[in-house]
Amino acid sequence: MDSITPAQLSLELHVTSKRVRDVLRDEFGLLPPGKGRWLLSPSEADLVRARVGLDASSQVWSLRPGDEVRRRAVHRVYGGQQQGGISTPKSIDDVLIFTDPDSGKEFGYDKHEGLREDGNYSYTGEGQVGDQSISKRGNAALVRAAADGNAIRLFRTHGIYATYVGAFTLGTPAYWNKDIPDRNGAMRRGFVFNLEPIDADTEILPPYGGESLRQPIVKDWIAPDFDDVVVEPGPSSVDLQARTVSRIEFELQSDFGNWLAANGDEPKSLTLPVDGSNIMPDLYVPSRGWIVEAKRSVARDHVRAAIGQVLDYTHAAGEIGISATPLILIPGAPSDSLGSLLRSLGIALAHRSDDGEDFTIVSSA
Repeated sequence: MDSITPAQLSLELHVTSKRVRDVLRDEFGLLPPGKGRWLLSPSEADLVRARVGLDASSQVWSLRPGDEVRRRAVHRVYGGQQQGGISTPKSIDDVLIFTDPDSGKEFGYDKHEGLREDGNYSYTGEGQVGDQSISKRGNAALVRAAADGNAIRLFRTHGIYATYVGAFTLGTPAYWNKDIPDRNGAMRRGFVFNLEPIDADTEILPPYGGESLRQPIVKDWIAPDFDDVVVEPGPSSVDLQARTVSRIEFELQSDFGNWLAANGDEPKSLTLPVDGSNIMPDLYVPSRGWIVEAKRSVARDHVRAAIGQVLDYTHAAGEIGISATPLILIPGAPSDSLGSLLRSLGIALAHRSDDGEDFTIVSSA
């Protein structure tokens, strides 16, 4: 007989898993050293049941990120459709969604789902054959849940078991159209939802488009082709803007990378594993020890965004033994106050020179 976990009891008794663990600590003390979680015998589980009791009227969400339970048990408590990836229980306002990366590979979903560098999760919409519809029950439920402020609760499944990842909402944009394969391998128009974590353990999730790295990868840098920009398409209202932004940034990156190479500092491509995803700065310059983040504008919002990203990249690199100096790349010189901010944070700066042919480097010191 399988051991019983606190998560299973919390579902059964309609209480939080913290309440169950409090009873366990009161009855049995702390977990022994080296034991990662409670695994209860039937008699131990009965003791907890007797102490806690069943609150049949309660609809409290009882699971916490990382809890593993049988998927059937989730539906037994909250209801909702047991087939398909999107479930809409009537007992709670939240929407439950399930992803199985292993089985999804069979249909090519692994190429369009996963934890992205920005920390959001890409999730393909409902509908296995033919073009998907945003008005289809499950897809429409995701949009309504986010609009109403209700949680979208994501599970990663494997066989009969489901691991609760956490609560999400829809980011901006909420979704985009994408050509994806259907169950029969035929290409069709689908939706990829942009799930933004609220309270979740995203390390449970696979990275976007593949397996998580164990070591950093350094490759030869290839200049982006800004004359034929290809970006992840979003809703039509923002698509043109996204393409324009990408073109300006790609052109800046391309010119800077070629300028570096011409001056004997060969740029590289660097991919770093962090928190279950793979992150990639715009450029890595080993000869100078630079990790580079480019932005299309000298505006304060763009510079502040670059600061956060480049510090994240250099910190992640340092955690795995790559010592680097953060450098932001923008088209022109920033304001005096922003320049002072960069120096105070130890961030170097690169921008186009006055003639537009070369680049000016401002030290981080």
